[in-house]
Amino acid sequence: MNCMFDYSPAKNLLENKTILVTGAGDGIGRAAAKSFASHGATVILLGRTTEKLEQVYDEIESEGGPQPAIYPLNLEGAVAKDYDDMAAALEKEFGKLDGLLHNAGVLGPITPIAHYDPEHWFRAMQVNVNAEFLLTQSVISLLEDVNDASIIFTSSSVGRKGRAHWGAYAVSKFATEGLMQVLADELENTSNIRVNSINPGATRTNMRAAAYPAENPATLRKPEDIMGTYLYLMGADSISSTGQQFDAQPMA
Repeated sequence: MNCMFDYSPAKNLLENKTILVTGAGDGIGRAAAKSFASHGATVILLGRTTEKLEQVYDEIESEGGPQPAIYPLNLEGAVAKDYDDMAAALEKEFGKLDGLLHNAGVLGPITPIAHYDPEHWFRAMQVNVNAEFLLTQSVISLLEDVNDASIIFTSSSVGRKGRAHWGAYAVSKFATEGLMQVLADELENTSNIRVNSINPGATRTNMRAAAYPAENPATLRKPEDIMGTYLYLMGADSISSTGQQFDAQPMA
């Protein structure tokens, strides 16, 4: 796997770029949005909780980043028209899109397949896979309009090697890896869009705490500590990388 944990980006790496980040209200999405903004990007903050998005918005502005935008959307209930409406709004407001970070996701229960609640299964697939497909499809024409566009999917170690009891989350991440690879292969010779995936690794987030309640969070890197690979893939230094799997931090 590739890892750019120690990548040192130029301060203006993402200057004049417009980047959409899903799940931008907290955790890794919040850190990525702020990191992209600190390197010059206008960030579109997408999430289901407006209050959280407003807080990130204020933090970006207070730190001197370009004025971001907020787009509240609940991926669990959104349908194709909602994404098409969003794409139309983005085109009207910004005229283009340079980057898309698929970060939003749900964990679901950690339980054997034999006992997995179908309702939780469908929810995980809706948020972690179907929403990625619909969102990507809706904005792909905006990404095709720029010379250097990047789509980043968020994967997981359990989306590369299955592990007992990880259920829909693991299966959804295998699907995410497949979506990334298919899309990268389709776009490689027909567009200027590169498509890659990132496994964040063990990071101090609410999702990690839910999956490993006995783990000491102080032993984990914070989301802000793993932004090197995110910046690398969103910036022009990664222009020749597509269809690849990246790790956001060195794997033990």
